[in-house]
Amino acid sequence: MRRTWFFIALVSLLLTVAAPLLAGNQIPPAAPGQERIKDLATFAGVRDNQLVGYGLVVGLDGTGDRTTQTPFTVQSLKNMLGQLGVTLPPNVNPQLRNVAAVMLTTNLPPFAKAGQRIDVTVSSMGNADSLRGGTLLLSPLKGADGQIYAMAQGDLIVGGFGAEGADGSRITVNVPSVGRIPNGATVEREVPNPFAHTPTLVLNLNRSDFTTANRLKEAINNTFGDGVAEALDGSSVRVRAPAHPSDRVAFVATLENLPVQPGIAPARVIINARTGTIVMGANVRVLPAAVSHGNLTVTISEDPTVVQPQPFGGGQTAVVPQTGIDITQDDARMFLFDPGTTLDDIVRAVNNVGVAPGDLLSILQALREAGALRAELVVI
Repeated sequence: MRRTWFFIALVSLLLTVAAPLLAGNQIPPAAPGQERIKDLATFAGVRDNQLVGYGLVVGLDGTGDRTTQTPFTVQSLKNMLGQLGVTLPPNVNPQLRNVAAVMLTTNLPPFAKAGQRIDVTVSSMGNADSLRGGTLLLSPLKGADGQIYAMAQGDLIVGGFGAEGADGSRITVNVPSVGRIPNGATVEREVPNPFAHTPTLVLNLNRSDFTTANRLKEAINNTFGDGVAEALDGSSVRVRAPAHPSDRVAFVATLENLPVQPGIAPARVIINARTGTIVMGANVRVLPAAVSHGNLTVTISEDPTVVQPQPFGGGQTAVVPQTGIDITQDDARMFLFDPGTTLDDIVRAVNNVGVAPGDLLSILQALREAGALRAELVVI
């Protein structure tokens, strides 16, 4: 009995001593306003690669290319038949409406291995009316280096459709000339990735900010030890990682879930002059300024009047134009911005005056010119 109690006490003591060590690399709970590192940055070299290809879609219900206007479709069809052992006479050009030439696009995700399946987007490049019901024939997908990285084939899923009457009337819903093949391509070649072969990993921030980069470095060093991470600039942080692939994956899995308080974004006012959209950041401030803005409306109306001649005057009926000009000026109410006025105060003042988006754009530009707007004015 004494040995049992002694063993239980020893185990409890060991767990008590080892608990802080086991919890050393645990992820701390996220505080309000914090974000995970995986939402703030990406690892250099870990990215998608775009693939593109050319192919033929067959089996269309008379909605394919008009081969008289798209000779490349006929040429591709004859080349394909020649590879399959079917030889057409040189002067024979098949006039088919169930075939369409298409372009294939897809993204090859990082770490994709041979044999894995990826989705493919199929877009008509001729004058086909619709790809609904078609089947893509075996087509290669190439990267920017000209190498084949995947092969695509399969039945298309088209979200759009169209209908046409004998009198030329036509209706189209969505886009019937673009389709998608889920898992329609098989990866044939892997893209080399430096993730497992470099002694360090580099985290690139999605938005460059020195404050965020410094806080990201501190969060990593506080979790894994001093010197593990170093900030290279306002956009990149270099991290020493374990050499063994399994340890490196576990290290990155913990690292990308660390919470970090991102830096406060700079004060900006974004103005879209085409749509009248205005977005103001939370840190926009206004120095003391008084603003008065009014609208001057000029209305010109034409009211032609028919004038009849006097009886027995020998005159003719005439139309005399009468022009009316009306000038209206709205009352311009002035509103005052106190020192350090915040975004909430600006919005409240503007709403009280009833300024339209176009007028607000003019007011913000005038405040910027006067030096009273403490924010970067960006017009897009």
